[in-house]
Amino acid sequence: MPVQFATFYINDGLFGIDVLLVREINRNLDITEVSPAPEFVAGLMNLRGQIVTIIDPGVRLGLGRRPRTDDTCCIVLKTKQETERMVQEGLSIETTAKDIIGLIVDRIGDMTIVGNDDIEQPPANINGVDGKFLTGVVKLEHELLGVLKIAEILN
Repeated sequence: MPVQFATFYINDGLFGIDVLLVREINRNLDITEVSPAPEFVAGLMNLRGQIVTIIDPGVRLGLGRRPRTDDTCCIVLKTKQETERMVQEGLSIETTAKDIIGLIVDRIGDMTIVGNDDIEQPPANINGVDGKFLTGVVKLEHELLGVLKIAEILN
Protein backbone atom coordinates (compact mmCIF):
# COMPACT_ATOMS: atom_id res chain seq x y z
CA MET A 1 0.00 0.00 0.00
CA PRO A 2 1.48 3.41 -0.90
CA VAL A 3 2.46 5.92 1.76
CA GLN A 4 2.45 9.66 1.15
CA PHE A 5 5.04 11.78 2.93
CA ALA A 6 5.15 15.52 3.52
CA THR A 7 8.85 16.29 3.07
CA PHE A 8 10.97 19.11 4.41
CA TYR A 9 14.57 20.09 4.90
CA ILE A 10 16.54 20.52 8.09
CA ASN A 11 19.95 21.85 7.11
CA ASP A 12 20.67 19.96 3.87
CA GLY A 13 18.93 16.75 4.99
CA LEU A 14 15.60 15.70 3.48
CA PHE A 15 13.12 14.34 6.01
CA GLY A 16 9.49 13.33 5.85
CA ILE A 17 6.48 12.43 7.93
CA ASP A 18 3.29 10.64 7.00
CA VAL A 19 1.00 13.25 5.45
CA LEU A 20 -1.84 11.87 7.60
CA LEU A 21 -0.11 13.38 10.65
CA VAL A 22 -0.13 16.90 9.17
CA ARG A 23 -2.91 19.30 10.08
CA GLU A 24 -1.46 22.19 8.07
CA ILE A 25 1.71 23.88 6.88
CA ASN A 26 1.94 27.46 8.01
CA ARG A 27 4.29 30.36 7.32
CA ASN A 28 3.17 32.18 10.49
CA LEU A 29 6.34 32.34 12.53
CA ASP A 30 5.17 34.78 15.18
CA ILE A 31 6.60 32.60 17.94
CA THR A 32 6.83 33.74 21.54
CA GLU A 33 9.76 32.24 23.42
CA VAL A 34 9.00 30.75 26.81
CA SER A 35 11.26 30.04 29.73
CA PRO A 36 12.04 27.86 31.37
CA ALA A 37 11.51 25.35 28.58
CA PRO A 38 13.60 22.56 27.10
CA GLU A 39 16.06 23.74 24.45
CA PHE A 40 14.11 21.98 21.67
CA VAL A 41 10.97 24.05 22.42
CA ALA A 42 11.21 27.12 20.17
CA GLY A 43 8.20 28.74 21.85
CA LEU A 44 4.45 29.18 21.50
CA MET A 45 2.37 30.39 18.58
CA ASN A 46 -1.24 31.60 18.46
CA LEU A 47 -2.94 29.83 15.55
CA ARG A 48 -6.45 31.22 15.11
CA GLY A 49 -7.00 31.33 18.87
CA GLN A 50 -5.32 28.00 19.66
CA ILE A 51 -1.96 27.90 21.42
CA VAL A 52 0.54 25.72 19.56
CA THR A 53 3.81 24.53 21.11
CA ILE A 54 6.57 24.90 18.51
CA ILE A 55 9.31 22.28 18.53
CA ASP A 56 12.64 22.68 16.75
CA PRO A 57 13.34 19.16 15.45
CA GLY A 58 16.86 20.25 14.49
CA VAL A 59 17.71 20.51 18.18
CA ARG A 60 16.16 17.09 18.95
CA LEU A 61 18.09 15.57 16.03
CA GLY A 62 21.39 17.12 17.11
CA LEU A 63 21.55 19.48 14.10
CA GLY A 64 21.23 22.76 16.01
CA ARG A 65 18.56 25.48 16.12
CA ARG A 66 16.69 26.51 12.98
CA PRO A 67 17.64 29.99 11.79
CA ARG A 68 14.61 31.90 10.50
CA THR A 69 14.63 32.66 6.77
CA ASP A 70 12.02 33.48 4.13
CA ASP A 71 11.66 29.72 3.49
CA THR A 72 11.15 28.70 7.15
CA CYS A 73 7.78 27.05 7.78
CA CYS A 74 5.87 25.44 10.60
CA ILE A 75 4.30 22.02 10.13
CA VAL A 76 1.33 21.78 12.50
CA LEU A 77 0.61 18.20 13.52
CA LYS A 78 -2.70 16.57 14.30
CA THR A 79 -3.35 15.80 17.95
CA LYS A 80 -3.24 12.38 19.59
CA GLN A 81 -7.05 12.39 19.69
CA GLU A 82 -7.22 12.97 15.92
CA THR A 83 -4.66 10.26 15.13
CA GLU A 84 -6.31 7.74 17.47
CA ARG A 85 -9.59 8.31 15.63
CA MET A 86 -7.84 7.47 12.34
CA VAL A 87 -6.36 4.30 13.89
CA GLN A 88 -9.87 3.26 14.97
CA GLU A 89 -10.92 3.69 11.33
CA GLY A 90 -8.26 1.15 10.35
CA LEU A 91 -5.37 3.40 9.33
CA SER A 92 -1.89 2.49 10.50
CA ILE A 93 -0.21 5.70 11.65
CA GLU A 94 1.87 6.98 14.53
CA THR A 95 0.32 8.78 17.43
CA THR A 96 1.36 12.35 18.18
CA ALA A 97 0.89 14.54 21.26
CA LYS A 98 -2.16 15.41 23.34
CA ASP A 99 -1.76 19.11 22.54
CA ILE A 100 -1.24 20.82 19.19
CA ILE A 101 2.44 20.76 18.22
CA GLY A 102 4.21 22.51 15.37
CA LEU A 103 7.59 21.62 13.88
CA ILE A 104 9.75 24.47 12.62
CA VAL A 105 11.64 23.45 9.47
CA ASP A 106 14.08 25.18 7.10
CA ARG A 107 11.94 24.69 4.02
CA ILE A 108 9.18 22.50 2.65
CA GLY A 109 9.89 19.84 0.04
CA ASP A 110 7.49 17.94 -2.19
CA MET A 111 4.81 15.43 -1.34
CA THR A 112 6.34 12.04 -2.04
CA ILE A 113 4.43 8.80 -2.54
CA VAL A 114 6.29 5.52 -2.07
CA GLY A 115 5.37 1.89 -1.65
CA ASN A 116 5.92 0.17 1.70
CA ASP A 117 8.58 -1.98 0.00
CA ASP A 118 10.57 1.18 -0.84
CA ILE A 119 11.02 2.05 2.85
CA GLU A 120 14.22 0.48 4.14
CA GLN A 121 15.48 0.08 7.70
CA PRO A 122 17.33 3.19 8.85
CA PRO A 123 21.09 3.06 9.23
CA ALA A 124 22.65 3.91 12.60
CA ASN A 125 23.22 7.47 11.35
CA ILE A 126 21.92 9.49 8.37
CA ASN A 127 22.76 13.13 7.68
CA GLY A 128 24.21 13.33 11.20
CA VAL A 129 20.96 12.07 12.76
CA ASP A 130 20.85 9.12 15.14
CA GLY A 131 18.83 6.23 13.68
CA LYS A 132 16.58 6.11 16.78
CA PHE A 133 14.74 9.16 15.39
CA LEU A 134 13.97 7.41 12.08
CA THR A 135 11.44 4.75 11.16
CA GLY A 136 13.12 4.20 7.80
CA VAL A 137 14.82 5.68 4.76
CA VAL A 138 13.73 5.92 1.14
CA LYS A 139 16.16 6.13 -1.75
CA LEU A 140 14.79 8.77 -4.10
CA GLU A 141 16.22 9.59 -7.52
CA HIS A 142 18.66 12.25 -6.26
CA GLU A 143 18.33 12.18 -2.46
CA LEU A 144 17.87 10.02 0.57
CA LEU A 145 14.65 10.67 2.51
CA GLY A 146 14.78 10.07 6.25
CA VAL A 147 11.33 9.14 7.59
CA LEU A 148 11.05 10.68 11.05
CA LYS A 149 9.69 8.81 14.06
CA ILE A 150 7.45 11.58 15.37
CA ALA A 151 6.81 9.87 18.72
CA GLU A 152 10.57 9.91 19.41
CA ILE A 153 10.92 13.55 18.34
CA LEU A 154 8.07 14.59 20.67
CA ASN A 155 9.17 12.36 23.56
